[in-house]
Amino acid sequence: MAKYFITAYDKTGKHLLDETFEASNDKQAKELGIQRLEEENSLENPSRVVRSSGGLVHFHQ
Repeated sequence: MAKYFITAYDKTGKHLLDETFEASNDKQAKELGIQRLEEENSLENPSRVVRSSGGLVHFHQ
């Protein structure tokens, strides 16, 4: 399992979500990240999911 980071911001740049989670691969990480954004009603806010090694998995502006 690899470690991933998810962050979401409001329009002013304030952090709405800043968490870590584990997933088996990038596809699962993207799915879990989008699911978490939906749970927090932050799907339409700027957000990103990145691998601990630095690779971008999901980005929404």
